[in-house]
Order: sequence, then structure tokens, then C-alpha cells
Amino acid sequence: MKTKKKRIYQYGMNRKTQLELYAMMAPGTILVILFSIIPLFGLLIAFEDYRPVSGVAGIFTSPWNNFKNFKILFRNYDFLPMLRNTLGINLLNNLLSIPVTLFFALMLNEVLNSKFKTLIQTVTYMPHFLSWVVFGGLFMTLLSTDNGLVNSILMNMGLVDSPVGFLAEPKYFWWITAVTSLLKELGWGAILYIAAIAGVDQELYEAAMIDGAGRFKRMWYITIPSIKTTIMIMVIFAISGMLNNNFTQIYVFQNSLNISTSQVIDTYIYEYGLRQLQFGMATAVGLAKSVLALVLLCGANKVSNKLTDTGLF
Repeated sequence: MKTKKKRIYQYGMNRKTQLELYAMMAPGTILVILFSIIPLFGLLIAFEDYRPVSGVAGIFTSPWNNFKNFKILFRNYDFLPMLRNTLGINLLNNLLSIPVTLFFALMLNEVLNSKFKTLIQTVTYMPHFLSWVVFGGLFMTLLSTDNGLVNSILMNMGLVDSPVGFLAEPKYFWWITAVTSLLKELGWGAILYIAAIAGVDQELYEAAMIDGAGRFKRMWYITIPSIKTTIMIMVIFAISGMLNNNFTQIYVFQNSLNISTSQVIDTYIYEYGLRQLQFGMATAVGLAKSVLALVLLCGANKVSNKLTDTGLF
């Protein structure tokens, strides 16, 4: 009898605990449903002749045009340059940011003075919390042809005879976005690497020191192999996000003079979707981008699992 009462009591307690957990989860679940699941019905616009004047009801009442929006997209003369810019900017950014961020995290881990280490972390984290309007505006001032600091230094060193219009020359745009993104996100991007390094078994370092291994050898043979999983996950995320650009960053630096190298998928969606009110075309672009991103994610994960036995799934 006592055992039966005990089981009933435990069942009641477990049920109460589960209800409390469900109550805690409810707000987040409701937000996901409202802002992530319900909006998926809007993807129907990509296959319809949707008109903005029809409102929300038009999503379900507009006539179907099958794949007309996608055909217009892929036949558009802007499509290949736009795709090239999107992939090129992301590839350059990843090739620059991933190794530099990893190297920064490794070097920061070797700093023994805690106050100096905290100072470096604080200084490098701060730009992440600035908007691209502020951060980009600062760099536009530095790169300005009218007494800009960069042009002043180049002219004083005799490297150029006249100010260089960095933002007016399309050939510089990719490098400007890659360098500014690195400077803004260096400290923030190193957080995951630093956290992974903190979990490395310290006995491995002690054993290596006894064997005479220096700092760089310990980093190469202990630290990097120990955080291989984190590195590969970051690489997979970077590859899967090859079609995503920071819209605000691109839009801040973009102008009519560098449009040939600055027009990317995100700005293309903004141009057609909001400014020209072609919601069907913009939705088709976004849907195509999401499908390709999923393909890149699965492909990168499969290659990572095959080569390093490490992956997301």
C-alpha cells in the first residue's frame, strides 16, 4: 500500500514538474509559431501573380503562375553578377575571418596577464555592439577622398599622388567589406574558440611542457586538435551561409559607382521586394537562396564527416 501511494505521489510530482517546464517553454514556442511557422505560408507568393493591394488574403486568392517568377529570376541579366558578388564576398570574408579569428583566440589564450587579457577582450568585443550605420560611417570617413585618414597616410608616404576613391572603385569593394567585417566581429567571433580552448585538459599541456614542447608546438599539437570539432562546425556554418550577406553592411557601403561588385542577393531582394513592390519575385529569390543554403549545409556536413569524422549531424 505504501509503495502504491509513493508511486502516485511521484507521478503527481513528475506531472507538476512537466507542467512547470511546459509553462516555461510556452512563450518561446508561441513566438516561434507566430514569427517562424505562420509566415511560411507567405512562400506561396513565389508561385503566384501576387499584388500588394490584395493584402494578406491575396496570398491564398492570387492566381498561380507556377515557376514564372523563378524563370524571370534565372534569365535576368543581373542574376549571374549578383550570384558572383554574393559568393565572392562571402568566400573572401571566410578565408580572411576564420583563420585570423582562430589565430587571435590562440594568441589571446597565451596572454598570462589577466588584466591585459581582459582589456584586449573588451576592446575587440566593443565594435560588435555598434550598428553598421555607425561603424560603416566611421570607415567611410577614414576612406574619404576629402582629408580621409587613409588617403592622407598614403599620400604622405608617397604611395599615391592623389586621393583614392575606395568606395567609388568597384575593385576595392570586396576587400572593404571583408576587412571591416573582420575588424567589427574579431573579438565576438573568437568567443566560441576561447570557450573551446578553456575546456582542453590542462594535463596535456603539462605533459607536453615536461617533454620540452614550446608554446607554438603545444598550440599546434594539443590546442588545435582538441578544438577541431568547434573549428569544423564554424566552417560548416560559414559554408552554409555563403549566400547570406550582412545587408546593413553592404547597403551602407553600396553606391551607384560600385554597384557592379556590391549588388548581392540580399540587396536584390530589397530592391525588387520593397522598392519595386515585386513581392513574388523577391519571395522567389529568398526561397531559391534558402534551398541552395540547405544544399550547401548538407554537402559541407557530409564532406566534414567523411574527412574529419566531425559534423553537425
